[in-house]
Parts: sequence; structure tokens; C-alpha cells
Amino acid sequence: MGKSEIRTATARGARTPKKASAPARLARRTASVKAEAPYHHGALREALLQAAERVLERDGLAGLTLRAVAREAGVSHAAPTHHFGDLTGLLSELAAVGFRQFNAAMASSSDSATTPLERALARPKAYVAYAQAHPGMYGIMFRTERLDYSRPSLHEAAEASFAGLANAVGMMRQEQISGDALTLNQGAAIARAWSMVHGFTMLLLDGRLEDILGRLPEGTTPERLLEAMLMSPVTGKPPGP
Repeated sequence: MGKSEIRTATARGARTPKKASAPARLARRTASVKAEAPYHHGALREALLQAAERVLERDGLAGLTLRAVAREAGVSHAAPTHHFGDLTGLLSELAAVGFRQFNAAMASSSDSATTPLERALARPKAYVAYAQAHPGMYGIMFRTERLDYSRPSLHEAAEASFAGLANAVGMMRQEQISGDALTLNQGAAIARAWSMVHGFTMLLLDGRLEDILGRLPEGTTPERLLEAMLMSPVTGKPPGP
């Protein structure tokens, strides 16, 4: 072989990339998988729910998509589908998280109360406070058309929330209320309490109470307005003849 042939063969060999060994290829694939999925199975599900809550509170329900959650969590786009099936599944599990947070806030609301009146006012105040702190989560908890209540986690969390409400109303009425079977008066009392606090909360979150608050004595807070609502009689002075 002449010198020119030797130089040609040498150049050809230099241009041909060396094939990576099997261990090297395996190491690269492993590193890639670790980069895309830095969580083990259980932790990834929780991380996705936490990411979904951040997206919901930051971008609203319109911005909450499976891809947005995957980007927020820093994982592959297939991860939310694998864990929740579809967007309805994700929203339902997220609402279950919201109800559990909400239930915990309600349960601990009267811990610092020292009088019966404070205890009676503690739960509705905590209700409104949770909604103000987590407006996105509160909103999705009551978007029934977007949720799948056949999912056990959501069904159980929502039932626990209703049971807490029924128990609180029962304490105010000084009677035991079973959530499974209600008298008409018990149902009316629960519906009245829920309607008042939920309606107040939605008006507050939507900014619809600003006009009323602006007409009240200076310094009147939404919390003080709520207290006055809860303590005022259901009916005012009856109309005259």
C-alpha cells in the first residue's frame, strides 16, 4: 500500500465514529430517564397534584391542562395521563385534595375559641378564609360538571365535608344530625347555613361586596360583615297591617 493509500485509509477511519459500547449506551439511557422522571411512582403522583395546584392558582382553570401540569412538574407529557387518565381525572383528584385541605381547616377552626359564640363563628370564618387563600382550589371544588364523583378519593372527601357541616349545624341546634337521613327542618338549617356562607364567599371572591362595604362605617371588614350576617335574625320586623 502506497503512502497516499495509507493517508486515505487513515482519514476514513478518523471520520468514522466509534460505536458506543453497550454499557455506555445503557448509562446514557438511564441518565435520560432520570432527567425526565426524577420522582419514584408515589412521589410523582403527589408532585403532579402539587404542580396542578400551582398552575390552577396562577393561571386559572382555563390554563390547567395536562401538558401545563407536566411542564410545571418537569416531567414528560405522558406522566399526568398515566396517573390520572384524563383532565377530568386530574381535576377530580385535585378537588379531593382541596376538600381535604378545607376539612382540616374547618376541623381546627375552633381550637382557639374560648366562648360558645366564638366557636359558632369560627367555622364560617375559616370557610371564607380558605376560599380567599385558595380561590382556584375552592372554585374547582364546586365545579360539579368538571368532576367525577365516582372516584373514591373525591367522593369520600366531599362526604366528609358535608358531614362536618351537618355536625356544626347540629351543634348550633343542640341536636344530633345524621347526614344519611335528615328531617325537613334539619335539611333547611343545613341549606340555609351553607347558602349564606357559600353565597357570601362567592360574592366576596368576585368583588361584588365592594359596593356594600363602601357604604358601611369606615374600617368595616368582610369578616365583620359576615359576623353581622350570622348574628342577625333570619327575619326582620314583620310588616305592619
